[in-house]
Amino acid sequence: MSERERFDRLRLIRSPRIGPVSYRQLLARFGTAGEALRAIPHLAERGGGRASVADAGAVEREIGATRALGARYLLMGDADYPALLDQMEGAPPALIVRGDVALAGRPCVAMVGARNASAAACRFARALAQDLGQRGAVVVSGLARGIDTEAHRGSIDSGTIGVIASGIDIVFPPENRDLQGQVAESGLLVTEHPPGVQPLARHFPARNRIIAGLALGTVVVEAAPKSGSLITARLAGEAGREVMAVPGAPIDPRAQGCNSLIREGATLVQNGADVMEAIGGFDPRMVRQGSFDFIGEPVSSDVAEQDRAAVVGLLGPAPVPVDEIIRLSGLSPAVVQTVLLELELADRLARHAGGRVAQS
Repeated sequence: MSERERFDRLRLIRSPRIGPVSYRQLLARFGTAGEALRAIPHLAERGGGRASVADAGAVEREIGATRALGARYLLMGDADYPALLDQMEGAPPALIVRGDVALAGRPCVAMVGARNASAAACRFARALAQDLGQRGAVVVSGLARGIDTEAHRGSIDSGTIGVIASGIDIVFPPENRDLQGQVAESGLLVTEHPPGVQPLARHFPARNRIIAGLALGTVVVEAAPKSGSLITARLAGEAGREVMAVPGAPIDPRAQGCNSLIREGATLVQNGADVMEAIGGFDPRMVRQGSFDFIGEPVSSDVAEQDRAAVVGLLGPAPVPVDEIIRLSGLSPAVVQTVLLELELADRLARHAGGRVAQS
C-alpha cells in the first residue's frame, strides 16, 4: 500500500458518516480511497443530501500527533493488522497502537468483568490472568477499574493487550495512569480514536467489539445483568468465538450475569486449564467472516429511480436486516447496497448491529 493510499484511507474513515461498513463498500466499489473520496459528494447527492470529506490538513495533524506520542497506525489490509479482528463485524478500518504488535498474533483470551468487582473476584482475575500467561496466552482487556485492571496486572509480564475508548494519549480511569503506561511499554495499547479524543459513553460498546474481536474467546469473571461485560460476551458469541464464565454465588448480584451466561450455554471455567481447553478446540472455520463488500459485481452507474424508491419504501424507524430488504425488493444485492450507501452518506440511514438498517 502506497503512502498516498494510506493517507487517503485514513482520511476516508475520518470523513463524516463513514463507518466500517461504508468504508469497505466504498473501497470495494472504487478500488482506491482516493477515488472513493472524490465520489462521496456525488453519492450523497443521489441519496438526497450533502456530504463532505475529512480535511486533509486535519488528517496530517492527526498523523503528526500520533507519531509524536510514539504510536503508529495499523490499517485494515496491513500485514500486521490482527487477523481475528479483521473478521469481526464492523472491525475498525484504522487502529492506533503503542507497543508490541506481535502480541495480537499470538493466542489471545479476553477477560472482562465488573468495575465494582468484589475483592475475591479481583484476586481470582489476577491469578487467572497470570495462569493464562504461563500457558502461552495473551490476555486482552479494557483497562477499566475492577476486573480489567487485575487482568492486566496478572498478565503484564507474560503479554497483555489493553483496548481503550479514548485517544492513545488519554488515561481513563486516572488511577490507571501507571498501568496504562506499563501496557504501552511492555504490552500493546490499542484504540481506534485519534489523539485527544475523550472516553465518551458511546465509545465503550465500540471498544468492546475490539476486545472480543482480538481474542479466540472471552472470559467473564464477574458481571451484573445488562453490564458492558455481557455486551462483550454477546459480541464474542455472535462472531463464533468461545464464551466462558466464572460461576459465582447466587446471592451476589455481581455474579448474576456470569451465572446467566452459563445457564444459556457459556462454558463454565474455574482456572487457566479450563480456558485453554475451551479455546484449544476452537475451529477457525467457525469464525464468521466480517466482509461487507458488495455481493457480486458492484454497480458502477446510477441506480434507476424506481429501484431507489423501492428500497427507500421498505425502510422505516425500526431496524431491519439488509437481507430482508434484498428479498422484499427483488433487486440485486449490489443495487440495494448502493442505495443504502447513498442514503447513509446523505444522513438518511442509520446502521445497527447485526447487519440491520433503519431510517435516521
